[in-house]
Amino acid sequence: MVPDSDDPALDATQAAENATLATRSPVSTAASSSSRISLPGYELGNLLGHGGMGDIVLGHDRSIGRDVAIKQMRSGKPSADQVSRFLREAKIQARLEHPSIVPVHALGHDENGLPYFTMKRLTGTTLAEQLASKSPPLRQRMLRMFADVCLAVEFAHSRGVVHRDLKPANIMVGDFGEVYVLDWGLARIDGDRSEGGAIGGDVSSLDGETQDGALLGTPGFMAPEQIEGAHTAGPAADVYALGAILFEILSGEPLHPRGTGALTSTLRGVEEGPAARRPFRGVPPELDELCISALKTRTQDRPSAADLADRLQGYLDGDRDEEKRKQLAATFVLKAREALESGEVARRAEAMQAAGRALAIDPTSTEAAAIVQTIMFEPTKQLPPELAEVLTTSELSVQKRQGKVAMLSFLVVLAYLAVASINGVSNVPLVMGIAAYTVALASLVWRVTQRRAQPWHMIGIATANALLAALLSRTYGSLLIVPAVTCIMAVSLTSYPLLIDRKWIVISLLVASWISPVLLEWAGFVPSTFALEHDAVHLTSHVMTMDGNHTISVLLAANITTIVVIALFANALAASRRNALRQTEITAWHLKQLLPR
Repeated sequence: MVPDSDDPALDATQAAENATLATRSPVSTAASSSSRISLPGYELGNLLGHGGMGDIVLGHDRSIGRDVAIKQMRSGKPSADQVSRFLREAKIQARLEHPSIVPVHALGHDENGLPYFTMKRLTGTTLAEQLASKSPPLRQRMLRMFADVCLAVEFAHSRGVVHRDLKPANIMVGDFGEVYVLDWGLARIDGDRSEGGAIGGDVSSLDGETQDGALLGTPGFMAPEQIEGAHTAGPAADVYALGAILFEILSGEPLHPRGTGALTSTLRGVEEGPAARRPFRGVPPELDELCISALKTRTQDRPSAADLADRLQGYLDGDRDEEKRKQLAATFVLKAREALESGEVARRAEAMQAAGRALAIDPTSTEAAAIVQTIMFEPTKQLPPELAEVLTTSELSVQKRQGKVAMLSFLVVLAYLAVASINGVSNVPLVMGIAAYTVALASLVWRVTQRRAQPWHMIGIATANALLAALLSRTYGSLLIVPAVTCIMAVSLTSYPLLIDRKWIVISLLVASWISPVLLEWAGFVPSTFALEHDAVHLTSHVMTMDGNHTISVLLAANITTIVVIALFANALAASRRNALRQTEITAWHLKQLLPR
């Protein structure tokens, strides 16, 4: 509510709000009951609250022995207008005889001639306190309570009374589940009524006594027409407030920002319902539509409070409009199909979400199921940015793992050079150079593979490996061990994620690394390591000493290692592919069980 200390209407409302607090829990006060004016037939207790025109005190009715809440005007010289407002509130509340409206027991005057009235003393908590609680009541319980509030408001409307200040703070839930609508200080008499039960006679509307420009109500719950002029606020204004309360129950947050900023937000209109504002709360579509309908800008487009209660009760009783759900699901199917047929990768997620909502609303929708299947089992060539990032991260983990395996391969090369050198080395600088190059290459491979790399980085690694294979051809020639080593390199390098689609670059580099030394030997640029004589092939090494059983052992070990490494590597790739395929099929099977057939 917008405070204005110069406006007596707002003072009256503030007093009513404090009366609400008074009915909940007594507050200690230094003022004793003896300092107040005594009332015949009542024992006055603690001060429960106070407002602009009156105080709320705890009282005990001696005649029937019950505690009551007594609202009395403060001592002083109130104006005739203030007294009229005070009496007006008491009379409106007293004549609205409904289980959810606090009953007024008596109206009288104290020894100074000031009016007071007594009403039922309530115990409980307000809806505002429940919504702000860390563990609020279940949604179903709050919705049933809200349906009772709607019926109470409809009762007031049927008697020609518009509340004009409905909000969670003015709704109390008793300790035993009873619900009360509080604070009728701003209530307005909505024209003349012909019904026998209509309020009239000596109860007049507040509008005729309100200063021009006065703002009556609470920003955030006031309807647009109420902001523009309180005298125009009819029953539809209360319905708007009920819609704002329902929005907060469903979404867990206010419809409009608190304070005066709510005025601008209200006049701008409601742009989204609770389901769109907080999609993760799973707001049922029926309640989302019901809430939006109550918040329409045009008063004639809003339902009545009774309609709100009926539709809400129908939902709570499980009487859902299946046809309406199918129509709503069809709307989401159209959105999903439009997003999918647009061909835009970024909209595939939108299509999936819309189709998923359609299935949530109507699980029998075969069209929504078909869209989901299309998106899941017919992936687009171009991936959405979020998915592309996930796949890049996954491929990076594979690259890191293979980089670690490559370290073992370089250790095997160094061990091969060390063992082969035991029998003798004829070109020590070349062997030491190959060993140093292997260590440097291992360091480079580690640095590149353990972080996010670019394709040209991996092509550089493949080129460096090809050069290592060419250097190794000088140890025992190009025809003996190097083909097996080159084969291992080919299997390993072409399995890197960044090189899978660049396999021919890798293969070309490795083939060139093997055939280049052979061509150089044929051309006579380097000493030949093999010769054809009659029916024999003679192999020669200009680096290692080839003599005795040691050389045979080295060659046997090298070839056995080659067989084992290639077999294990191929098996690991096959096992990885099998597990990925099995996981894909298992996931697809389970997902298909979710879809209608």
